[in-house]
Amino acid sequence: MVDNVASVDTVTARPGRAWHVVLWVVQVLGAVSFVFAGYQKLAGTPDMVTLFSAIGAGQWFRFVTGTLEILGGIALLIPRLRALGALGLICVMIGALITDFALGITPLPALVELVIVAVIAWGRRSELTPSWVLRGE
Repeated sequence: MVDNVASVDTVTARPGRAWHVVLWVVQVLGAVSFVFAGYQKLAGTPDMVTLFSAIGAGQWFRFVTGTLEILGGIALLIPRLRALGALGLICVMIGALITDFALGITPLPALVELVIVAVIAWGRRSELTPSWVLRGE
C-alpha cells in the first residue's frame, strides 16, 4: 500500500506527455507569431512605422524590437533556449503593454502574446537551472 502511494506521488510530480505536446504546440504558435510580428517591424510596414513614430523613441527602436521578437521566436523552438527565450519575450511584451496603455491603444494583442510566453516560461521553468548551458539535451 505504501509503495502504491509513492508511485502516485512520482507520477503527479512529473508533467505528462500531453503537457509536453501542449507546450510544443504553444511554442510553435508563439514562435510563428513573434517571427511574423518582428518581420513586420523590420520590413517597415506602414502600421509599424506609424506606431513607432507615435512612441517617439525613433525608428531604431522598431529595429531593436523587431530583432528581439524574431530572436525570441526562434529561441522558443530551440530546446536549450526556449525557457530563456520565453523570459526575454515576457520583458518585451511587458514593454509593449506599457506602451499600449500610454498611447491609448488596445492592449489585447500584447496581452495574448504575454500569456503565451508566460505559459511557456512556466511550463519550462525546470529548465532554468544554473547549469543550463552545460546540459546536453
